[in-house]
Amino acid sequence: GPAGGSPGARPAGKDATRAFVTGDFSATGLVDDVSELSPLEMLAVQSWLSFYSSNYVFVGKLVGRFYDENGAPTEALRQAEAAIEEGLKFKAENDQRKQQFPPCNSEWSSAGGSRFWCSKQSGGVNRDWIGVPRKLYVPGSRGSHCVCVRATGPPSGQLDSPEHRGRGDLDNPHLEEYEGCHPLAEWCVLKA
Repeated sequence: GPAGGSPGARPAGKDATRAFVTGDFSATGLVDDVSELSPLEMLAVQSWLSFYSSNYVFVGKLVGRFYDENGAPTEALRQAEAAIEEGLKFKAENDQRKQQFPPCNSEWSSAGGSRFWCSKQSGGVNRDWIGVPRKLYVPGSRGSHCVCVRATGPPSGQLDSPEHRGRGDLDNPHLEEYEGCHPLAEWCVLKA
């Protein structure tokens, strides 16, 4: 008979999940190991999955890292799903933080230095207040970035609390004023 494997056998496809996120489509990048990807990178994997499942016909499961030969999910798949879950939680926290502390508008020039300012649409967050620029330090991430902070009324999350100083979120411990800028001005210029 003809040399080679059983009749009708075809080489299986290759699971290159990781390359969709990393952009590395070389031989070393085309792998199914996603254990090193961050929870946010795993969200990108999930969005690829939902794109494919809504636009392509499902033909079967690839035996390997995520499914065994019976088509049952492996521990690696459970870990990947847990990372996606964590990514969703992280993104929800980020979205919530962005609502509370929308990013400032900013521009930089060698002559004028940095200018930060707030508006009712800055950071792509539409709201009925303008806010004042502050440095926000997010626990677990390096450095700070400029956000607009509500400067009147009760602090976020305590909207019904009668015990407050009417300073909005200005007393949040993760915020810092820009040195040399008026603490209640809607804009701030830092000389180069």
